[in-house]
Order: sequence, then structure tokens, then C-alpha cells
Amino acid sequence: MTGLVPALRNLALCAAALLSVAAVPSPASPTHARADPQAPKEFVALRDVDPTIIQEMRYFTPHNFVGEPVDGYRKPMCILTEPAAKALHKAQRKLLRRGYSLKVYDCYRPQRAVDHFVRWAEDLADERMKAEFYPRVDKSRLFADGYIAEKSGHSRGSTVDLTVVRLPALPTRPYIPGEPLKPCFGPRAERFPDSSADMGTGFDCFDTLSHTDDPRIKGKQRANRDLLRDALGREGFVNLPEEWWHYTYKPETFPDTYFDFPVSRKSLRGK
Repeated sequence: MTGLVPALRNLALCAAALLSVAAVPSPASPTHARADPQAPKEFVALRDVDPTIIQEMRYFTPHNFVGEPVDGYRKPMCILTEPAAKALHKAQRKLLRRGYSLKVYDCYRPQRAVDHFVRWAEDLADERMKAEFYPRVDKSRLFADGYIAEKSGHSRGSTVDLTVVRLPALPTRPYIPGEPLKPCFGPRAERFPDSSADMGTGFDCFDTLSHTDDPRIKGKQRANRDLLRDALGREGFVNLPEEWWHYTYKPETFPDTYFDFPVSRKSLRGK
């Protein structure tokens, strides 16, 4: 019995120590986890404003120049400032009467996604998607040539990447990771199949042929680019000359603020 009492006492002390440790939340516990930022009330889900606009959110999927889902895209949804979303709705109504629909590829983009792009661009060894998205551009030139930057107007909430689709619209087939890649500037029949009107290149094609007014774009491809620009220009959107798909609604609701809330329904306050 004399040896049993100290043993029991030691056992009790060890149990108390374990309980004490368990009672203190670790830095990684939910109690100490940093809550995701919320979107200001001026942001809305595009589907709530116009459910007819087609959404093909590329950065939620691995079919993009990075080759994997991008940080911050938790749902395949378009979020925009309300004025930009309402302006898209006006453009959509007019296009529908002509037998077309808008299709968005990207809308609000959190800063963490932009940071993901920067890390990817700095990793010169990762060229898994080069054959499709930047066949004629050396990856070491992506910053210098303006294809990648540390800040994006998308993070301010009034910029959108989009195209037009002739109705009735067929869904784009899913991309299969590892499948053979085709150059984004090739003939339409040879590019990755997309339901959009032929714009001369695919979306996110890092090539001068993507410049909206590139003189090599003629005929139906030129008419399609002009259709998109005219439809959006009438509602206050301004095109980025280097990218036929890139438009910003003016005046911007947040011209100087870069947000980082995730792309998800939960980010929208009470919506």
C-alpha cells in the first residue's frame, strides 16, 4: 500500500495536467481562427440580379492558366457591386432580344486569388498549362508584359471577364486535367471547345491576338468582339484594350479598395 499512494498521487497530477492543456485552445482551434472578411453591403450575387446570364467560373475549376482551382473561389458564382450587376442586366435584356446571352468567366476576384497568381508566375518550373494559355510567351515575361500583376481591378468588384453566346446555348464540356492542350489562339475548331461566339482566341489567352482591336481579327470574329463591346459600352462598361473579355463598370463603387472576402454566398451579408 505504501507504494500505491504515491503512484495514485502521480496519476492524479498527470490527469490534472492533461485537463489543463485541453482547456487551453490551440492557435489553430476555431476559437482563435481568423474569421473570413465579409463583403460590404454594396456587393450582390449576379444570379440574384439576372439569373439568365450564363456563369462559367473558370477559376473555381482547374481549367485556367494556373491549372488548379484558385485560392478564394469557394463557390462557382459571380459577385459584383450592385451597380455593375444591374448594368449587366440591362445589357443582357437587349442581347436576349437579338438571340444572344452574356456569359461571365470571372467577376469579383479576392486578393488571395491574385496572390495565388503571383506565386504561380514566380514558379518558372510550373508550365503545365503553357500549351493552351501562353504558348508564345516565355513565362519569365508574364510580369513585364503585364499579364500578371500584384493587384487586380477585379478585386474592387466592378470588373468582369465575359463573352457572348449565341442562343440556344450548349454547356461547355468539362476540362479533364491532363488532357492534351490546344493553343488558345488557334482556329475555333482546334481550340478547347467553348459555347461562346468565336472571338478569335479563347478566354485568358496571353497573346497579342487577344488585344480587342488587333488588326488580324476580321470578319465574324471582329463582329463578335464589336457586339460585346457595343452592348456593354452602352451600359457604362469600359474595355481593357489588351483583353477583349475584360470590362469595368464606371464609375466604380470602390475605385481604390482591393477586397479579400472569399467568393461564396456566405460572404454576402444577409443575402
